[in-house]
Amino acid sequence: MTIDAFIDALPKVELHVHLIGSASVPTVLELSRRHPGSRVPVTEEELRDFYAFRDFPHFAEVYGAVNALVRTPEDVATLVLGLAADLAAQNARYVELTVTPYAHHVVGMPMREVTEALDLAARRSAGEHGVRVGYIFDIPGEYGAEAARVTLDHALQEPPQALVGFGMGGIEQERPHHRDAFRDAFRAATAAGLRSLPHAGEMSGPETIWEALDGLGAERIGHGIACLDDPRLVAYLRDTQIPLEVCPTSNVCTGQVAHISGHPLPRMLEEGLFVTLNSDDPPMFATTLSDEYRIAAGVFGLDRRALAGLARNAVNASCLDAEGRRGILAEIDALAEAPETT
Repeated sequence: MTIDAFIDALPKVELHVHLIGSASVPTVLELSRRHPGSRVPVTEEELRDFYAFRDFPHFAEVYGAVNALVRTPEDVATLVLGLAADLAAQNARYVELTVTPYAHHVVGMPMREVTEALDLAARRSAGEHGVRVGYIFDIPGEYGAEAARVTLDHALQEPPQALVGFGMGGIEQERPHHRDAFRDAFRAATAAGLRSLPHAGEMSGPETIWEALDGLGAERIGHGIACLDDPRLVAYLRDTQIPLEVCPTSNVCTGQVAHISGHPLPRMLEEGLFVTLNSDDPPMFATTLSDEYRIAAGVFGLDRRALAGLARNAVNASCLDAEGRRGILAEIDALAEAPETT
């Protein structure tokens, strides 16, 4: 079995992928043609140019333009099912999909209809593609207290059956202006039984990660690559084994890392941190979850044992029930223990 064949066969879990960012190129083109007059191109060549990001604010602007094309609950369900099909083709078993209720709220979608679409899509994803779905509701941080309120209201009043977590994304530099509102929202969400799963340390420094840990009660960190700038934080993350959702291609595409060869993933592993591999917004970044494993092997030199370890980490860091985790871990172990040939 070659390393590529091993990666293809490896049972996978995706912990960090966004609903809007998971929209395939054909789906985005279909939506842009359906809703003429948007800023999103209507040809594949133009769309790929549209996805050439200058920096994170530019990425956020483009992401918002694509998000504005998702206007009905049917659109929401279509995106979930499309992602499930894509992940099934990569031998993925489970995904925790980040959904931003505020984005649907501002285009007038009722909470109940969005939830019904998410519930339907989760059932069909499992039944038609063999991919279980858990949802994370996230606050777009740059929209402040109003976004926190809308996200929390949806999570508490009309939660989809598969809702497992409460998160926060967006432009990290805006968070200090709304710190109390975000803390209050996370406190209420975790009191209701949701896991605290915010992004932090992607486009800002270690202080954002500390705030996620101390102020938001984070149980897992989205990205977290800035932790290496603070030895005390590295030691804390190593001692507590708080999982980090690392997305190498995303970090390059949004300008957080200059080149993939300089990505901090190898050092994070050397430091003994709990790392998982993820795709973030795969069509926008021209990647897949399997591609991230290929990068780990081809660019960073990880062998089969290390790749299987990353796959196990994702399972163990997930919100899956114990039985679900055991089943996927057994599959990973069986593959990892098979005779190796090249």
